[in-house]
Amino acid sequence: MSRYSAVVVVPCLLMFSCIAVGAEATATRGTQGHGRVSMQGAIIDTACAIDAGSRDQTIELATIPVSRIVHDGQGPVRPFSIRLINCVLTSVTLGKPDWRHFQMTFDGVPDGNNFRLDGAARGVALQITDTLGNQAYPGTPLPVGDLQEGHMTLSYMMRLVGNHPLLQVGQYRTTVRFRLDYH
Repeated sequence: MSRYSAVVVVPCLLMFSCIAVGAEATATRGTQGHGRVSMQGAIIDTACAIDAGSRDQTIELATIPVSRIVHDGQGPVRPFSIRLINCVLTSVTLGKPDWRHFQMTFDGVPDGNNFRLDGAARGVALQITDTLGNQAYPGTPLPVGDLQEGHMTLSYMMRLVGNHPLLQVGQYRTTVRFRLDYH
């Protein structure tokens, strides 16, 4: 009798658990398989797209002893890059010439020929140069560069430079925007 009871009880338990799972699946069927994707973008007539990882960057500069700025007049170089993707040299706009060159412009609050820093640190500014040593002046385009089909990585360097004989230690920050023009 105990063998018969076990055989009857196990199928009954399995039957009730299947019903419970089926009921749960029916109850959640209305919410499963649904979702939402939000996206945005633009279709523009341009030579290259800017890689998403290059568009908005936060770059940390190393902690620098004030003695280094006093002694050397500048801090260590911190390289950074802007990656261009899907570069096509043929313009699709009728009558517009094909692209051959680009010009990079860095823009921010000027501090002489450099970019102003905000925060408690004083007596220093941010300097940006390209790999050829051309200095980026706020709002002034760098020399023309040649475009290449496909992907390109534009490499630059930044560093702190002394701009006043009286240095004050402290935190600093700045925002520098960049713009690419194609010719």
